[in-house]
Amino acid sequence: MAKKKAAKASEVIMTEMVLPNDTNTLNNLMGGKLMHWMDVVAAIAAQKHSNRIVVTASADSISFTHPIALGNVVTLKSKVTRAFNSSMEVFIEVWAEDIPANKKIKTHRAFFTFVAVDQNGRPIEVPEVNPETEEEIELFEGALRRRQLRLILSKRMDPKDAVELKSIFDLDGPLAKK
Repeated sequence: MAKKKAAKASEVIMTEMVLPNDTNTLNNLMGGKLMHWMDVVAAIAAQKHSNRIVVTASADSISFTHPIALGNVVTLKSKVTRAFNSSMEVFIEVWAEDIPANKKIKTHRAFFTFVAVDQNGRPIEVPEVNPETEEEIELFEGALRRRQLRLILSKRMDPKDAVELKSIFDLDGPLAKK
């Protein structure tokens, strides 16, 4: 595997303004538009980490906690939390700011997964992540559990093989599928 890279080296901050064409009938940002922006900011972080072309593998744990209004300035921040063989988990946080009212709130967060590919579209190895801050370490440590859960939900992993999840779920208990 390639040399480790600091998580902060992949950080990307993107700013957009919610315009009338971005809104629904309630004058709030459409979820699909926000998801598009999240995909872009996360892909850039994954590219910065891997120095490769990347493709979106999954978008999960997207929480829509607050609507974002017409005219708000939206700030999206992303960074790679952990890298596996060719895949990378990227954490995204979103803030909405009403500049005239001087109000800024965190509105959304999500985890996306990207795969680095070569010029022929085949997965290629990526550097490991070196977490440095307390938040980066916490995200790094939880990434394997989130990955195993993604793989189980997509039926690409047998729950019995999810060793990181055994501490959360009693996979060997009386309710486990035998």
